Amino acid sequence: MQTTSTQAAEFPTGATTWTEDWLAVVIGLLLFVLSLGVIGGADILGWVVTTSVWTDLSKALAPASKGYAQLGGIGALLATYAALLVIMTAGAAALRLDVKRFALGFTVAFALSYLCWIVGSQANLAVTTPADLSKFGIGWSLKLTNEGGYIVALLAGLFIGNFVPRLAVWMKEAIRPEWYIKTAIVILGGFLGITAAEKLGLATSLMFRGFAAIVEAYLIYWAVVYYIARKWFGFSREWAAPLASGISICGVSAAIATGSAIRARPVVPIMVASLVVIFAVVELLVLPFAAQAFLSHEPMVAGAWMGLAVKTDGAALASGGITEALIMSTAAAQGINYQKGWILGTTATIKVFIDIFIGVWAFVLAYIWTTHINVREGDKARAVEIWQRFPKFILGYVLTFVVILVMAIGATPEMTAKIKSAMGEANTFRGIFFVLTFFTIGVMSDFRKLWAEGIGRLAAVYLLSLFGFVIWVGLAISFIFFAGVTPPLAP
Repeated sequence: MQTTSTQAAEFPTGATTWTEDWLAVVIGLLLFVLSLGVIGGADILGWVVTTSVWTDLSKALAPASKGYAQLGGIGALLATYAALLVIMTAGAAALRLDVKRFALGFTVAFALSYLCWIVGSQANLAVTTPADLSKFGIGWSLKLTNEGGYIVALLAGLFIGNFVPRLAVWMKEAIRPEWYIKTAIVILGGFLGITAAEKLGLATSLMFRGFAAIVEAYLIYWAVVYYIARKWFGFSREWAAPLASGISICGVSAAIATGSAIRARPVVPIMVASLVVIFAVVELLVLPFAAQAFLSHEPMVAGAWMGLAVKTDGAALASGGITEALIMSTAAAQGINYQKGWILGTTATIKVFIDIFIGVWAFVLAYIWTTHINVREGDKARAVEIWQRFPKFILGYVLTFVVILVMAIGATPEMTAKIKSAMGEANTFRGIFFVLTFFTIGVMSDFRKLWAEGIGRLAAVYLLSLFGFVIWVGLAISFIFFAGVTPPLAP
């Protein structure tokens, strides 16, 4: 997810012995390891800035840790910017980019992206529950959660990319959404590791059910979407495979992994990612309320449905959280008091397996493309070629997930609290890389060029596939594996 083919001269890839894949692993693991200092009593990253839902702008920003409260929100923001500028500029040097231009472009990209996140966290955009409406003293909200900032960032990027092209070109060295999202995914592994570990009480059953559900769902999803894209809409394999992965597996990261595995042009995952983001917002706004209306009697089915149907990690987990709040409210009105966390935990468990499945599926596709589709005459596919095409950032993701899962299983409550605190700080960086990704995707998406490449037909495939069968197959599979399973009752 770097450039369109027509923009290659304006947005150079900077290919060297270092790749964005490996730099994502290195940077993601660096931040992950530093976050673990909390466990040993050294709060190394507690200065990272966090953004809360707000009505009073002066209360929007704060350091992640109370130990750094003296910095204040603005101080934490400046410290976060300075640290990321140093790390990312070092990465730019490794890629042999123009370091000065990268630093200047990154500064503007960071400032605009974070401003969008702050705007998206305003209460009228972000608040999701009636209790929070009352808490903030407001009468309405778009219910986007504070991840609405991602949508604001995408829209701001789209405006710059389409209406302020000179600024887009000036920022070109830092407009690298693939690098940012891969780094975010490496960090995400640890956060989901502690989430999975916390649910291990019900977990053996949930994990087995979740694994079976995603295998069944995505073998169906991927094949059907690929067939529709190829046979009904006439897309080439280069377009059909990333589109099928983006719709059926897990959106942006799946499209990137598939594009890398089959050596698709950079425009392909860019366009798929843009569609994923837009449709994920629609799902986030609609599906939790549909779940409340029709699935309050099957809470775990509702949680699994969010994981199977919503196509980005952030939107899926946000949907799971909203669904849990809505269903628990409905159940409480009927005198049923569920323990908090189990519905969201089901969503998270599904998403864990889906994200791991990205790496497996990328490996399978790389093998198929290497041995059957994109084979040079006279050459045979080599195992090393599969390795070369395999998305390396998945390795970082799996490593952080497994490390935290192993640490958290059987940990004392005190140790669990420390691990959660550590992953909370790491996950704050993940959010920053996410918002940078959404902003830079927008900057690079010149719709005049994207339309010429066929984005209208892509949207038609996405609309037909998602609302025609993906959502409903996901619901059916959720019923098959989770019907009758309910959260424990609160004491």
